[in-house]
Formats: sequence, structure tokens, C-alpha cells
Amino acid sequence: MRVVIQRVSSAAVHIGGKTKGAIKKGMLVLLGIEEADTQEDIEWLCGKLARLRIFPDENGVMNLDIMAAEGDFLVVSQFTLHASTKKGNRPSYIRAARPETAIPLYEMFVEKLKSEAGRMVQTGEFGAMMQVELINDGPVTIIIDSKNRE
Repeated sequence: MRVVIQRVSSAAVHIGGKTKGAIKKGMLVLLGIEEADTQEDIEWLCGKLARLRIFPDENGVMNLDIMAAEGDFLVVSQFTLHASTKKGNRPSYIRAARPETAIPLYEMFVEKLKSEAGRMVQTGEFGAMMQVELINDGPVTIIIDSKNRE
């Protein structure tokens, strides 16, 4: 699993002109799922996101996790995070999980994140054409890959 997270002061996802999910302060999580992902990837990544200290404390130092900062999550599926641009100019998405694999993992990820972080988790809609708007706070943008745990 691969995520791009952005600390936001607000974020929303719209489908067909209607708002599907929206948060104020928190994390926008763009989630890419690949065929090799398992429950272990979900557990590790949700734990990491719940405890990631990227919110400023009273001194402006990134020292607070999402619970302490009273933030929320907006999770949006993003198969393009597994794009391969090795060959040619048209990305290949061969590593991205097919819907029959990805949808159950996506749903498990959302439920695990809710229980792990104890915060509200809003979502987009898996497979839908979505418009995502955000105000990146900082800006703070971090990439985390459960297969490359640095």
C-alpha cells in the first residue's frame, strides 16, 4: 500500500457536483492498493497514520498526532499511485490491484483507520471520477509505502 498524505486545514471530495466527504483540519490520505497488499499492510499503515506527529504543538513544532490535534481523515482511493513510467510515456498501472481485490482492502483500511485513530474518517467513492479540493497546511506532504518502511 502506498499513501500520499497531506496535512490540511480543509479538504473535500466531490462526485458529480455533490460533496461525498469533507473535513476541516486533518489529513487527506490518497491511498493506492496493489495486488500484493495484505491485512498486515493495513495494520502497519493505519497504525503509522494514527500516530504520525505532523501537527504543530503550542510552539509550532510538529509534535502532535491526529488525535491530539483533534483532526480528521479524508481517504481517497488512488490507483495511479502505483503507476510505472519505466517504459514509454504512457503510465502502466499493472501493479494496481483490480477492484475485486482492492475494494475489500480499501474498506478494511477505512474501518481499521477509524478504530486505530479514534477520529472521524470521511471517504471518496472507490472507482468514481472524483474532484478533490484541499488547502495544504504547511505545506506538509509525505509519501509512505508499506513495502518500503523507511
